[in-house]
Amino acid sequence: MPAINTLLYRLLTVITFCCVTFSAQAQETFTVVFLGDSLTEGLGLEESEAFPALIEDKLAADGLDHIRVINAGVSGSTSASGLSRMQWYIRSQPDLLVLSLGANDGLRGLDIQEMKANLAKTIEFARENGVDVIITGMLVPPNMGPEYTSAFANVFPDLAAEYDIPLMPFLLEDVAAVPELNQADGIHPNVEGAQIVAENVYEFLRPFLPES
Repeated sequence: MPAINTLLYRLLTVITFCCVTFSAQAQETFTVVFLGDSLTEGLGLEESEAFPALIEDKLAADGLDHIRVINAGVSGSTSASGLSRMQWYIRSQPDLLVLSLGANDGLRGLDIQEMKANLAKTIEFARENGVDVIITGMLVPPNMGPEYTSAFANVFPDLAAEYDIPLMPFLLEDVAAVPELNQADGIHPNVEGAQIVAENVYEFLRPFLPES
């Protein structure tokens, strides 16, 4: 009997270890980097009010608190900073990059082909390092001229098609040009606007995130 009890004890120990190991693996951290400009950073808002923070709250509410969110938004940044910043954030071992750069390129009237090349380099670097990529589209005001406006808007779907990555057509859907959802500058979402951006981005992002 003692030998049988010892055998049962060892068997239960092994089973318990396997269950604990499986549980730990099932809850392995999944990291999402939101690489963007002031729209991502949440200019004029508290850190907790920026849309990446709100998405992290939604993840936790849905029981997905093993998914870590990094807000890599920097106000004033253009597509030219994308590669070097991603080279920095790669040390965080991200699993998914949400690329939201280009708005400042457009507002400053910068060269569209250079913007496209900058974004392409950022995408290529991420994928070479095993990071999946989602890109969010952006629009510029019509006062930039119809030719520039059209060419700018086409960059994002063109990149999505070229690299076969998901495209969220417009980051500021349902918020842009709605005065009551934006701050006094008419560009950056206010608290209510950021909540709508977070809801839209989360809805788009959710199918690309692991359940466990």
